[in-house]
Amino acid sequence: MQEEKLNIPFDTLKSAVAGSIVYPPGGRFGPRIQQDIQLVMLYTGEMNVTIDGRHVRVLPGQLILLKPGHEETFIFSKTEQSWHRWIAIHMNELPEHTRDALYQLPECLPLTEEMTRLTDLMLDVQRQVPSDDPSALSLGLSAIHLYPIESKRVLLQKEKHPAVYATLMWIHDHYADEISLERLAQQANLSPEHLLRLFKSNIQSTPIHYLWEYRVNKAIELLTSTGLTISEIAHRCGFKTSHHFARLIKKFTGKTATTIRQSSWNYLHK
Repeated sequence: MQEEKLNIPFDTLKSAVAGSIVYPPGGRFGPRIQQDIQLVMLYTGEMNVTIDGRHVRVLPGQLILLKPGHEETFIFSKTEQSWHRWIAIHMNELPEHTRDALYQLPECLPLTEEMTRLTDLMLDVQRQVPSDDPSALSLGLSAIHLYPIESKRVLLQKEKHPAVYATLMWIHDHYADEISLERLAQQANLSPEHLLRLFKSNIQSTPIHYLWEYRVNKAIELLTSTGLTISEIAHRCGFKTSHHFARLIKKFTGKTATTIRQSSWNYLHK
């Protein structure tokens, strides 16, 4: 089955909240019907979650992705305090493509420093703004969109050939540079032919196709989060010309750069 891309439009969000709580030994919560897309991060203790009768054990240093519509019960450590935090976003209706993408993601992941810092920031911001403020909504949406990125990072570390993983990380650090297959192969200490075979067997792509796709994704980030010109974005992301940038954006997304930018900024002008 083809992987669904998690794409939650900003204008579908109704609220975003973060929280922090410490349960005493033997604490429990629920049952409750989950109403949101929620990330729960455990820092100390233990958390056993029952979801529609199915048991999931969450250990310190892990986070769990909870999805709307399920009955949940939480039972915490019997011997020590359990400290967890959460981020939840609420939508009136969950689109089918979003639901499909959520269910393709792993249920639990290691808790990263990036997710922890994002939670810290959201807790600070929501002391000053309501849960439906654009800044709170943006942070909540960022956390949900960070989850599949962290998922891919874990999969790369665990499942990919070491040379493929090292090449991907090098691309992430140098994507704005002039890069050829030969240069990537040199970084991996492999022949270009060997690296090409490894990429095709490990990620069903070629090194250069992955590079351009990554550049497009970084360019979209700049389009939707900055006021930089098209020419500046193209330069920063390693495109040869603005025309080349426009052509690849259209090829990978089916949309023009202007359409992508206008869609992401429309809510500011409502």
